[in-house]
Amino acid sequence: MSAQPLSAAAPLIPRHWTPEQALAVFECLQALRQALWDAYGPQVQQAWRKQLVPDGPPPEFDPDEPF
Repeated sequence: MSAQPLSAAAPLIPRHWTPEQALAVFECLQALRQALWDAYGPQVQQAWRKQLVPDGPPPEFDPDEPF
């Protein structure tokens, strides 16, 4: 799952909230994030690793090829 730019997420976020309401939602999401990390941290790290490092051998290295 990749982060979307704010403009893409904007329709999902109410613009009529007060700063206090926005902060309450932010704090709730942070608490949920922490609870998920506490419960699934190692599994989340492994899933990230699988997304970032594809299976299979690394590409061949050619020292004469420019970067």
